[in-house]
Amino acid sequence: MAVTGKSYKRASRLLAGGKLVAIPTETVYGLAANALDEQAVEQIFFTKGRPHYNPLIIHIGSKSDLSKYVMEVPDVAQRLIEAFWPGPLTLLLPKKDIVPDLITASLPRVAVRMPDHPLTLNLLQLLDFPLAAPSANPFCYISPTKAEHVQQQIGYKIPYILDGGPCEQGLESTIVGFEEGVPVVYRLGAITPEEIKEVAGQVLINQKSSKQPEGPGMLPFHYSPRTPLYFTDQINELLQEYDLTKTGVISFQRMIEGVPAEHQVVLSAAGNMQEAASKLYDSLHYLDRLNLSHIIAEKLPEHGLGLTINERLKKAAGKTTGSAPKVEASNS
Repeated sequence: MAVTGKSYKRASRLLAGGKLVAIPTETVYGLAANALDEQAVEQIFFTKGRPHYNPLIIHIGSKSDLSKYVMEVPDVAQRLIEAFWPGPLTLLLPKKDIVPDLITASLPRVAVRMPDHPLTLNLLQLLDFPLAAPSANPFCYISPTKAEHVQQQIGYKIPYILDGGPCEQGLESTIVGFEEGVPVVYRLGAITPEEIKEVAGQVLINQKSSKQPEGPGMLPFHYSPRTPLYFTDQINELLQEYDLTKTGVISFQRMIEGVPAEHQVVLSAAGNMQEAASKLYDSLHYLDRLNLSHIIAEKLPEHGLGLTINERLKKAAGKTTGSAPKVEASNS
């Protein structure tokens, strides 16, 4: 299994030697490699089982590094950088030739961000190359927000996990590109469209999932537990039809009567969207370990981070067709 520790210097030595290291960010844990070393990047795809048509994000340690890897930075992008970097904002910009086509799936734009985590910023500032770092989990499985999630999922495949504690945001970065000077959200994330509009004056949302995505996180299925997940805005009605002793529940604010307490996660009793976001993936990991028949997740209010959380749950349920299997009373 991977060694877990807090030495970013040890992590830097491994990365410089072409190895993979799991790194903490404020969003989720990433599976990092030297973004300019194609052999190292190839290990990311192999370790995750990630298809090569799905682009990667590169992570940099200072704002000034951006010009090394992109052709131009629009004025509106610069305003977003000043407002949100370091932080959970990824910019999709025309790439320079130094960025391998393997990173961008041969597309002309590269996704770049500056993460907001002290350990990883120290690591990036120690390195003389950027890090490619998709989420440190098997492809399409639940994103990891704790070092233990990484250890449980891919710890046997990598040498080191840089342990930065639980991820503060708990949702992936927002990905923003630019069309004729207008910011376009390609992936909803920890920064809301409303926050982007406040800085940029306008924003468009591209929520089209694609099997050949323009940027990371745009596939139709993602973030899924192995337990079948069902996403609903009528949770009470749906639960009446099933064996509650074999059901897991993710609800927004309140416990559900009749479902064992240990099978439930309330994302935020206070109705705080940030708290709900930070608990989402950890809740999915927890319920997925209980060997339940299915998990039913409640739709959150459609505003702010609720949009992002709902989008993640919808994609997590994307491979589950129909409704959860009904259980006869005699089997309960």
